Amino acid sequence: MCRNIYTLHNFEPAATDDEVHAAALQFVRKITGSTKPSNANAAAFDRAVEEIAHTSRHLLEDLVSAAPPKNREVEAEKAKARSAKRFAAA
Repeated sequence: MCRNIYTLHNFEPAATDDEVHAAALQFVRKITGSTKPSNANAAAFDRAVEEIAHTSRHLLEDLVSAAPPKNREVEAEKAKARSAKRFAAA
């Protein structure tokens, strides 16, 4: 379930609000054990996602790195290469 949470720090351009929200949603889904909350829990679920996204945005803004920013396309190609190697037919 959490495989959709990607590193968002130190990319150029910076992580979008949609990316931060998606990561927060995946986190809440993981810790609650559900992908869609019941109607009784929907408000608490949505509030948790918004609070985690808000806090995550502040964290990403405050983090400092001496490393050069990463390129999204290059990192995506690296991930595809790792996946191809991992799932290659024997």
